[in-house]
Amino acid sequence: MRPVDERNRLRICLIAHCRFPIREPFTGGLESMTWHLAHELVRRGHEVAVFAAPGSDPELQVIDLPVSPLPGDGTGRLDVDTPAPVAVADHHAYLSLMLDLAREGTTRFDVVHNNSLHYLPVAMAPALSVPLVTTLHTPPLTWLESAIRIDAGASTFAAVSSFTADAWSGVVDSVCVPNGVDTERWRPGPGGPTAVWSGRLVPEKAPHEAIDAARRAGVPLVLAGPVLDPAYFRASVEPRLGGDVTWAGHLHQDALADLVGRSAVAVVTPAWDEPYGLVAAEAMSCGTPVAAYARGALPEIVGPSVGRLAAPGDLDMLAEAIRDAATLDRAAVRAHAVEQLSLTRMVDEYEAMYLRLARCDAAA
Repeated sequence: MRPVDERNRLRICLIAHCRFPIREPFTGGLESMTWHLAHELVRRGHEVAVFAAPGSDPELQVIDLPVSPLPGDGTGRLDVDTPAPVAVADHHAYLSLMLDLAREGTTRFDVVHNNSLHYLPVAMAPALSVPLVTTLHTPPLTWLESAIRIDAGASTFAAVSSFTADAWSGVVDSVCVPNGVDTERWRPGPGGPTAVWSGRLVPEKAPHEAIDAARRAGVPLVLAGPVLDPAYFRASVEPRLGGDVTWAGHLHQDALADLVGRSAVAVVTPAWDEPYGLVAAEAMSCGTPVAAYARGALPEIVGPSVGRLAAPGDLDMLAEAIRDAATLDRAAVRAHAVEQLSLTRMVDEYEAMYLRLARCDAAA
């Protein structure tokens, strides 16, 4: 994609999640998607400001979201209905940002893109004079659904998969803009004798089931990712480590891409309806076939030429999928990712959406 000409150059505000910094190693797919989107928009010549958690990538034009703790005198605890301190801090961070955008947004930005998962950017969209795009990264959540119902059509919505768009269809219409991966950084690898599992080590990702299935398949497994639920890790993952199963830790993207590219198959085991399945797309970009549970959006991106699907929770079926997927043509898997799952394709679609909204707003 060639850089934009000056007539199409936009001033873009990206709103990120305020809990985790937008930097490597990424905590999850949402942080990775926002980071890659920002970098690609900048590379194309747009002016991009990212509102994100402190400690985010200094190469981006990051403005820290002001997440301030509650006063520590403890008097609020006398009210049994007081929300959790972190929820109040998040609320005030986004409230402060949206009030600033309501006052000064039109002088600073042509479009605002909300990737925060928080309800306030949506609820306050009618107060802005600049177009706002919200990407739906999750199944319907009560607090976000409530905000959409008072949005009054002020926002434009995108969904990361057809599955997610369908899940939200009873609440709001959305355009499907599937997530994309940087196929230059997630480069093709030679494969190898082991399977790989990557992601957050939390119950809803079920890495313990990947371990059990890989052992049934007779295939060694390497896990990679951050431990965000220590109790779950100690109870369900750590006791299964050893011998043919290892944990590589929380890796930066280049090291993770190298690991995935040297693996025979990537195992994906969501215990919930995955809204997209970025780890599957990353693996395919490396030419590594995927063995996954058929949950959420994974059947959209893991077809028979690039992987094998198993019924959710069926370890024997997943073990068979691991063995079968490892025999697939790695060049064909990589070609599918480049054609269908790339960052370039995703940013092309968002860029076209931004331009259309900015021009409509200017003409109004």
